[in-house]
Amino acid sequence: MTWQWFNLAFKLQGSVAPIILPRVLIFAGFALGVSVLHYYEPQISLQVLGDLTNNVVFNLVLGLLLVFRTNTAYDRYWEGRKAWGTLVVNIRNLSRLMQVAIKSSEGLEQQQKEQSIKFLTAFAIATKRHLRNEEINQDLDTILTEAEIEKLKTSKHVPLELTLWLGDYLHQQVQNDRIDTNYFVAMNSHLNALVEGLTSCERILKTPLPIAYCIYLKRLILIYCIGLPFHLVLEIHWLTAIAVGLVSFILMGVEQIGNEIENPFGHDFNDLPIDAICEGVTANVEQAITYGK
Repeated sequence: MTWQWFNLAFKLQGSVAPIILPRVLIFAGFALGVSVLHYYEPQISLQVLGDLTNNVVFNLVLGLLLVFRTNTAYDRYWEGRKAWGTLVVNIRNLSRLMQVAIKSSEGLEQQQKEQSIKFLTAFAIATKRHLRNEEINQDLDTILTEAEIEKLKTSKHVPLELTLWLGDYLHQQVQNDRIDTNYFVAMNSHLNALVEGLTSCERILKTPLPIAYCIYLKRLILIYCIGLPFHLVLEIHWLTAIAVGLVSFILMGVEQIGNEIENPFGHDFNDLPIDAICEGVTANVEQAITYGK
């Protein structure tokens, strides 16, 4: 366990260290310049510039903003995970109900039912692509027909289009007395929940943290890291660059973590494992389709 702790502490994959390292070196280099200035011109008073870092109000505001930034980013990450949890549970329930409750004879009717159930897999993959602002490439080639894929490529909102197809299919089945009314109500409820989960993901994606908070926090960190060496150089002299590097690493690391998880739907190491979730959905839907065969 001890070695695992140290391995995780020094792990680079998923760490923000490579991202913030250039900024840390800039501040450490600036601190080294302040040390050189103090060494050759000790009569120049640097205390006034360094006093800002000891200001209680400044430190309090900086700390509160860092906490707010991190908490807000994690809230968005967790809300994104809950939204995908909503999608997964409703896809599982809807595929199960469609397979068990919809009456179909062998042949064309059975093929239509299985193809409609596959729309749920397509919905999960299309939602992933939609949230990443990516085009549908070859993800759906084994799930949908060529005509369906071509139709989706002309759609302005692919996941919503798939829910319309599902709703239309369910409506046709209830008109043809292949679904009990109670089952139809339950299926329609799950379909509405899919749209709700999709909308929740879009809300997270399209409502970023107000830019004023981000700008103000970066400015406070900048002011603090610039003022800090003027305070430390009077006490630790040539070690100032190392101390400033460590402090800037801490401050910018916390701020960068917020940036990393603010949008949880991307490809970054710290984003949600949406690819794995979609693979799980595909397996669940295939299991529902093969039930009873």
